Amino acid sequence: MMRVTGAVAMSAVLALGAVACGGDDGGSGGGGDSVTIGFMGDLTGENSGLVIPPKQGAQLAIDQYNAKNPKVKINFKTYDSQGKPEQASPLVQGAIKNDKIVALIGPAFSGESQATGPILEEAGVPSVSPSATDITLAQKGWKYWHRVVADDSVQSAGAAEFITGSLKAKKVFTVHDKQVYGKGLADAIAKAVQAKGVQTGTEGVDDKATDYSSTVNKIKQFNPDVVYYGGYYSVAGRLFKQLREAGYQGKVMSGDGSVATGLIDGAGEKNAQGALLSCGCNIDASGKSGKTAADFAAAYKQKYGTDVAIYSAEGYDAATALIKAVEAGKTDSKSINEYLKTVSFEGAGKQIKFAENGALATQDIFIYEVQGRAITLLGNSKEAKASS
Repeated sequence: MMRVTGAVAMSAVLALGAVACGGDDGGSGGGGDSVTIGFMGDLTGENSGLVIPPKQGAQLAIDQYNAKNPKVKINFKTYDSQGKPEQASPLVQGAIKNDKIVALIGPAFSGESQATGPILEEAGVPSVSPSATDITLAQKGWKYWHRVVADDSVQSAGAAEFITGSLKAKKVFTVHDKQVYGKGLADAIAKAVQAKGVQTGTEGVDDKATDYSSTVNKIKQFNPDVVYYGGYYSVAGRLFKQLREAGYQGKVMSGDGSVATGLIDGAGEKNAQGALLSCGCNIDASGKSGKTAADFAAAYKQKYGTDVAIYSAEGYDAATALIKAVEAGKTDSKSINEYLKTVSFEGAGKQIKFAENGALATQDIFIYEVQGRAITLLGNSKEAKASS
């Protein structure tokens, strides 16, 4: 059983003082004996439950590296964008100009990645996102951008295979938050299931709203076998709650942006039961994926007092890719970026190797199900079976 625990929320509280204004380890930029690597994402906002785990994973990797007393130490500095593109842009400019970061882990979300990509590209600073899955990010021609998670085209193909195979759905209704990530994922899901002969409906909602009765009524009239929400858990929880309270009996499903216990809190435990989730992340608390995953899960629990959660492994792997560059003597942004082209290693979550466009070469998608207060791994999308 893979579990995303409530301790993530407590971790968020404990992290507030350290991350609100940026900074963890102190120091700035590069030098003869140190370099600074940044981390950017929503660390105090309503979707921080998706970002604190990869931040912690990255911190663990860097702490392990520095504990070896290397010739060049790594300063780790965090930047809280709250997932907002308008906050991310000035933060990344400051990180480059004032803190002299040589690389950035993040941004975590796709919208802020779209906004900061051109800035990082112009400055020649490499970035490795643990969680930004928008398809178009890899189509910009950026040379300094990378991610360690499969994109939404891969996720949609895997989810569609599960929806039409295991769930045998004939009608699917997609809902999205009208944002870069959410709409992109929902549109890709609709296209993928349509290609398999499924009838679809769709609706965009305001992610700041609290009443989705109009959308709920349209869904009930359409009477789909599955409702798939593209966006983050804060809205998914509210939507799923209102669907269940309105009597909808079909399957509810969402993507990687909802793999957090905040989904259960938002929907209510009863309403959340059986909710399905697709993700390019492998949340392996038991270490069944191999020795690297087992060692990581044990070290993570020892350090943070909680099991690994969504994107914990991806944060660790993103940091590890940059650490390997520093270990190889690459301490400026350009040489680190060149080294990333050659990286290939068994990560805590999956094999890490970048395609020419910076995307991850690995294509696996995993399916999870809410069972009680746990988010349980059902398996690879090709083999997963819903329990109910």
